[in-house]
Amino acid sequence: MDLLSAVGADEAMTAIFAEDRAVRDWLAVEAALARGLAVAGIIDDPAADRIAAACRPEVVDRDALWTESAMVGYPIFPLVRMICGALAPDDAGFVHFGATTQDIMDTALALQLRDGCTRLLELVGAVGDALAVLVRAHEGTVMAGRTHAQQAVPTTFGAKCAVFLDEFQRHRERLVTARDRIRVVSLFGAGGTSAALGRRADVVRAEVARRLDLAVTIVPWHVARDRVAELTGVCALVCATCVRLAREMVDLSRTEIGEVAEADGMYRGASSTMPQKANPISAELTIGFGLTAQASAAAMLRAMEAGHERAAGEWQIEWHALPTTLTSTAGALRMAAALVEGLRVFPDRMRTNLAADGGRIMAEAYMITLAAQLGRDRAHELLYPRGA
Repeated sequence: MDLLSAVGADEAMTAIFAEDRAVRDWLAVEAALARGLAVAGIIDDPAADRIAAACRPEVVDRDALWTESAMVGYPIFPLVRMICGALAPDDAGFVHFGATTQDIMDTALALQLRDGCTRLLELVGAVGDALAVLVRAHEGTVMAGRTHAQQAVPTTFGAKCAVFLDEFQRHRERLVTARDRIRVVSLFGAGGTSAALGRRADVVRAEVARRLDLAVTIVPWHVARDRVAELTGVCALVCATCVRLAREMVDLSRTEIGEVAEADGMYRGASSTMPQKANPISAELTIGFGLTAQASAAAMLRAMEAGHERAAGEWQIEWHALPTTLTSTAGALRMAAALVEGLRVFPDRMRTNLAADGGRIMAEAYMITLAAQLGRDRAHELLYPRGA
């Protein structure tokens, strides 16, 4: 595990993309395929039962699986051989029947991404709920609004948080759409034509989808990776908001500003050499996870460049970029939720900072009042600080 994940990973999302989950999902897809073959009349129900029973984790020698995967280039070939080894020859002859490696891996990926989206929605909800509390609690907490990093006009801390809350609501809608699009079965054979299953392909595919709670598509998506890239693109947007939120709180917590601070606690954010320090660790982890997710999401655009009917290297980009994007997005959201939930707000310091420029923060209000009699341009000239 990398250091960033060791310090702040979301365990639920990490489990979705763990080796154990991947192997179990591949086995689940192979079992569902056997059931689909039975529904289509290619094999009988007892044969499907025996094949499905053999698709269990105990038949997989993990060390051998990865050793052979390194030789083959993919894990499904050795996995299928292990399933077949647990069956009589007649049954073994129908394991993986009509499918190709990418069918199994993409269908399993759809299961992971479906559940990954659900977890992201939970985390977005946690951030949104925490922001909503701040919006309600501080709708009247006046502070300096800042433009171009300088004090501009008064606003409220609740209004500032409402902007983030509204943004996360839109991210929630985007995630729901992306989840609906990505949860589709893949079972189209080597070239995407379903030639091995022929006219029975639709029946088999529909049964596999039904058993796995996935949607059916009649068009192959071996090289059409827009659904996957859409999801990672949404993740990048979510993380951009998380990073902006975190940086806002880092700036507002600066010693010179001091309007907010992260949750306190013994040694929380402690420095090994400066005893007085309490570093904004939740915000820092949010930024670290968020920028990592954005970098990985960008790689998915290259994965979309796969040619012909099957990729020759572009698909492999996903093996690293997808888990990294989703686990990092979950980490960013988890840390953002912790940041907002524990945030301490200091209204007295906000009021003190409002007076930092001697009242000039009210210049626009004076200008608009005078403009009713003098016109905006004349009022602006009267209030403009000469020699400033």
